[in-house]
Amino acid sequence: MPRFVLIVAALFAATVAAAQAPPAEPEQASATVMVPVVGKVFGAGSVQWRTNVDLFNNLGRDVMVMLSLPTAPDEPVILFPLPAGATQRFTDVIASFAMDRALSPLMVKTLNSKQPIRVAATVYAVKLDDPTTTTHPEPIAVAYADAFYPLRALYGLSFSDSFRTNIGLANLGDRPALFTIALQRVTGRNIAVTQITVPQGTLWHTSIQALFPLITKGEDFSLLIETGSRETYVYGSVIENSTNEAKFIEPMIAATVQSAAAAQ
Repeated sequence: MPRFVLIVAALFAATVAAAQAPPAEPEQASATVMVPVVGKVFGAGSVQWRTNVDLFNNLGRDVMVMLSLPTAPDEPVILFPLPAGATQRFTDVIASFAMDRALSPLMVKTLNSKQPIRVAATVYAVKLDDPTTTTHPEPIAVAYADAFYPLRALYGLSFSDSFRTNIGLANLGDRPALFTIALQRVTGRNIAVTQITVPQGTLWHTSIQALFPLITKGEDFSLLIETGSRETYVYGSVIENSTNEAKFIEPMIAATVQSAAAAQ
């Protein structure tokens, strides 16, 4: 049989197979809200930090909701229906995943919807010697859209005898993320610069002194944080040592066009 005929026959067979194959199912719509950090961990001052999460279905119809902890062991998931107009509270959300201890971003995915439900989260400290005593719940700013920006800043940081500051760097991508971090008191003038590589699927949470061990104390500092990795989140928390009252620091678009490494 001539080679031309063989080619035509092969093309015809491929066309028939493609026509007989079932059509690919369209990808289901979903909308995700990110809570930068939720946790159940022990902290200074004989306390345990916990997080409450409230979900509000304001979409006017029933939906399915999926919660996940992307940097926790085994990436646990909770799936449940949320009727129209309903509210679902997760008091101590880590315990709701049947976990005694964890620290992770929380992904709240609304399935079969291009719009997300409304999400609120608060963090508070529980005294270990008196579980009925807690600090005032501090709201955590949640992200309803892509929070990535190459240059982000955390303002109003303090580390002294009265206050301590923790910093969180989350990398939810599929490869390591390099962060360049500059400590500043005046915008554009670096006091110190460091670089941290956060592995994929990891939340790196530590004190600001661990980042800059030569800086012993100070008030009203800021961090300029630069990375080219998109699926990343940053946050800060300033805690009063005497009371353990906390203030969550939401990242802002940095008020400079310079890079963290180039600022002087």
